[in-house]
Amino acid sequence: MNRDLLVLSKQSHLSAQQIQFELDCLDRVLFSVENWQSFSIANEVIDINLHKIVSKPFLLQKILQDHPKKPFVFICNKN
Repeated sequence: MNRDLLVLSKQSHLSAQQIQFELDCLDRVLFSVENWQSFSIANEVIDINLHKIVSKPFLLQKILQDHPKKPFVFICNKN
């Protein structure tokens, strides 16, 4: 998967090979947590039209798949 990452580091003494190793490790970590199930657990949908907050992962997935651009339906991170 190609992605754009902005990585800031105070470790200016690292070689290009060490930096690439760190980026590869970061890519492996992100690959394991960037999936539909993890997204559904970490977020909820606030539906202003129905005055509801949906937190159940399977319902959240259904709402976002069926109506991805419905007005006044917001995705909110639980953090």
